[in-house]
Amino acid sequence: MRITGGKLKGRVIKCPDGIIRPAMDRMRESVFAILGDLEGKSWLDLFSGSGTIAIEAVSRGASEVQLCEKDKIKIKQVLENVSVTEKELGVKIGCHFMAVELFLKRCKDSFDYIFLDPPFPYKYRLDLLKIIEKRKLIKDGGFVMIHFPEEDALPEKIGELVLKDKRIYGRSIVNFYGNS
Repeated sequence: MRITGGKLKGRVIKCPDGIIRPAMDRMRESVFAILGDLEGKSWLDLFSGSGTIAIEAVSRGASEVQLCEKDKIKIKQVLENVSVTEKELGVKIGCHFMAVELFLKRCKDSFDYIFLDPPFPYKYRLDLLKIIEKRKLIKDGGFVMIHFPEEDALPEKIGELVLKDKRIYGRSIVNFYGNS
């Protein structure tokens, strides 16, 4: 996988062992193009896999970045990928290795952008969005983005979160939710 834009454009990110479904380059590039300048923004990457989305956010200017991944097999490679980025750009990426559900329930921060990329068979997407909304983890003017398969459906409104945009990439969809 390669970083698609920003200061690290073209950098190859190593995939960790275990099951991984990396976000397509085309989808990542499109999502970041929609968001525009991330300078000074905060970012949370959930179901991080290799850390590519978090690294892409830093490459494009995000200054407060955290990621969460529960698969212990991926820890070593994620830390290696993040370490190289931190040394090169001087931006610390907070790494949390636990279940996303637990992280969200404990999280005390709010973010400009939250990106969720759960495994396609994952059944609790709506529950996660409800936790994010209820706990006010997204800042005003920010977006929660969730990547999911076309055969699944998510509502247009989840409490104060409202569907602002929807992009289709082959058989996968990214919904963009913002505060109403």
